[in-house]
Amino acid sequence: MATLTALTKGGTAWTPQYVESIDMNKCLGCGRCFKVCHRNVLELRPINEHGEFVDDDDDDDDEVLRKVMTITNADDCIGCEACANICGKKCFTHAPAAV
Repeated sequence: MATLTALTKGGTAWTPQYVESIDMNKCLGCGRCFKVCHRNVLELRPINEHGEFVDDDDDDDDEVLRKVMTITNADDCIGCEACANICGKKCFTHAPAAV
């Protein structure tokens, strides 16, 4: 299977690695990855004590345990891996695109 490969300005081969998943058990919800991604690929979402996503609009704050990062627009990822590079917990999994 072939993968998408490009060249840098200097002529070096580069294979973009696109975001595939985020390990919610490792994610602290710090938002650093969200801040470096300018393509709106990621979103911080609240989860309850059972690991289920809950509405951010709920008035019952007792239900929200913490917030974790999720992938909402994977098709907008450009494969730069800035999110993974900034993540201190190494929550991200990336893979090249098959062509």
